[in-house]
Amino acid sequence: MAQRMHGSPVGAPHEILDPRDLKYCWNRCTAYWLPADDPFHWRERIPLARWGLAETQIMGWPLAVFTVLPAILAPHTPWLWFLGLVPLVILGWLFYFFRDPTRRVPEGEGMIVAPADGKVVDVTELAHDEYIGGPAMRIGIFLSIFNVHINRAPCAARAIEFRYHPGLFLNALNPESAERNESLWIALEGTEAPYRRIVVRQIAGLIARRIVCAARPGQVMTGGEKFGMIKLGSRTELILPRTADLKVEVRPGDKIQAGATVMARYQSGSP
Repeated sequence: MAQRMHGSPVGAPHEILDPRDLKYCWNRCTAYWLPADDPFHWRERIPLARWGLAETQIMGWPLAVFTVLPAILAPHTPWLWFLGLVPLVILGWLFYFFRDPTRRVPEGEGMIVAPADGKVVDVTELAHDEYIGGPAMRIGIFLSIFNVHINRAPCAARAIEFRYHPGLFLNALNPESAERNESLWIALEGTEAPYRRIVVRQIAGLIARRIVCAARPGQVMTGGEKFGMIKLGSRTELILPRTADLKVEVRPGDKIQAGATVMARYQSGSP
């Protein structure tokens, strides 16, 4: 595996022996393996978020044991089998939460798709955004524990900069959570003229305590490409340049799907 590695593991917080070791430090080094040389690449075909496979194993097997345990210990007492319903329901929710459904990304010039599943909770005009360099439009998305929590690129873009902000874990429905909670600020730039700047913020919530981002600085992503997730209920923000040709397609209360729902359009062409 060492001979097949490309790039360098320098910068990783631990030794890199195979592709599994890159799970949480993909953006801290340049090491990678080609899919043909990755014996674990088959995991990409599992309809579960690869960033959640550890949780499904650690939590799933004990829940499975407690589900069948009543039937094993009391095979002649069917009414005791109902004790296994609670862990069975939790087990079902666990797989439901970490699901990774296939999404069909709409095509079109100037189209911005949702970076997260959930419900639109605010559409706010900003007088000025430092990175965008002018007026901006912020769209806030709340993700409940029943939503898919995988984040996707809103358009074809290059990752420019990442800023991690430690903070609190307020309820994501609380407006203060956008400013005070732990978050990861991701600056993007469109790959085609006029190279509009876009921001995606991953914000932890009351229950969510893990923000995962696998994008690297300089990495070019296609629209709808998966780049990370936030584990359990949380919030994602999309900040766009507010220009005369911007048309926002969603409003507060709308339910959206990452990579599939069109959030906004720029009438003058691709970002």
